[in-house]
Amino acid sequence: MRLIDWGLAEFYHPGTEYNVRVASRYFKGPELLVDFQEYDYSLDMWSLGCMFASMIFRKEPFFHGHDNYDQLVKIARVLGTDELFAYLDKYDIELDTQYDDILGRYPRKQWNKFITSENQKFVSKEAIDFLDKLLRYDHQERLTPQEAMEHPYF
Repeated sequence: MRLIDWGLAEFYHPGTEYNVRVASRYFKGPELLVDFQEYDYSLDMWSLGCMFASMIFRKEPFFHGHDNYDQLVKIARVLGTDELFAYLDKYDIELDTQYDDILGRYPRKQWNKFITSENQKFVSKEAIDFLDKLLRYDHQERLTPQEAMEHPYF
């Protein structure tokens, strides 16, 4: 397990709008990448999902964007753009026009597409389910820390 720096950490106060310039790029949740300022602890669960995906699939970082815009594109290539647009609609978020030229249309990839002969020993049905419940665009749909600790993977 790797602990990353705390240099961009924030204290959480419900109902507060926060600066989206927090978190290390490869672990940034979609809410930060689309400038949604009303994020909460579920952001940390996204970051956990990114680390977990790196661990089980042996791909570090799992989402390897070259900048914040490319980071969202890398996420969309895995989670799909239909789900991204549904998330944006739900929270009435408008994408930066920078995405007009770089964000295409992508179907959601199945997690088993990332399984190889080298990493299959680290992947189980429970691991995939756990990962799938962490890496959700919609922060309200992600596992809470308590739910994560109670997950069958553990």
